[in-house]
Amino acid sequence: MKKSLLAIGLVAIFCLGLNAYLNPAGYPVRILCLVLMAASLGQCWNIVGGLANQISLGHAAFFGIGAYASTIAQIRFGISPWIGIPFGMVLASLAALLISLPTMRLKGPYFALATLAFGEACHIVAVSFPALTGGPQGVSIPFIGDSWKMLQFRSAGGYLPVFVGFFVVTCVVYLRMSSGRIGFYLRAIRENEDAAEMSGVNTLKVKLIGSVVSASLTAVAGSMFAQFTSFFDPDSVFSVTGISIRAALIAIVGGVGTLSGPMLGAVFVVLIEEVLSAYFSNQAAGVAPFIFGVVLILVVLIRPQGLSSVMTLSFRGAAKK
Repeated sequence: MKKSLLAIGLVAIFCLGLNAYLNPAGYPVRILCLVLMAASLGQCWNIVGGLANQISLGHAAFFGIGAYASTIAQIRFGISPWIGIPFGMVLASLAALLISLPTMRLKGPYFALATLAFGEACHIVAVSFPALTGGPQGVSIPFIGDSWKMLQFRSAGGYLPVFVGFFVVTCVVYLRMSSGRIGFYLRAIRENEDAAEMSGVNTLKVKLIGSVVSASLTAVAGSMFAQFTSFFDPDSVFSVTGISIRAALIAIVGGVGTLSGPMLGAVFVVLIEEVLSAYFSNQAAGVAPFIFGVVLILVVLIRPQGLSSVMTLSFRGAAKK
């Protein structure tokens, strides 16, 4: 665990060092923020998808709940996002319990479809109550200037330390869970749930703990996304492809059930998206997404265990030498 904590610390120091060196309002810093956000989101999904093999497609629900909770509290009552974020975590945790209690007994595609339906239900609710959520027109957060209290900054460089901190938190939570008793129980459930239950593991309780932790952290990601973009609508924060599938994709490409997987997956996915957008955005519609899909298919076929397996093989090779 000490080596893993050291690696997390080195990544954080590296990112903060880049922030001090680069233009805080520049494009590279913004991309670094997006990478850290994507890595944190992938790590949130990794808690349930990687440790317990519960393939959730409903994380957009928790993401959107976090975004709306802190933003509504800020706009309507002038409450700082630092207070609104815990409120969103509580709401997301309750939502996770609501959807998990009746669906945790489901397995495979049935659980995935149930979580997907829950995310879509939250999207419909957000669209149907414009007086509270702004409806399909979305919500815009008034900018009051650089303020740590209200979590607003003129440049991406101001947000980067916050993203770094959240990335460290998600990685440490995952590391503590994976190396502790809960992690062993979740892996036992992943391998054979019936055998784990016969061995005395309270499978429902353990999976509920993983789901609640994952949901609450995902809500934090949603709140930070709202502050970073200053505008969002139901289609963006409750998006199945943009949030739920993206979170799973990042973890899968990087390496499911590994600490480094979400970070590697986030770097790969975000950079590939940006490169394709820069070079093919003016081409025929759909060219960039098509190439992106082909690249992902090749990566999964060549490295089905994720990009983290490349690092593992490299370290083993270096150790033998």
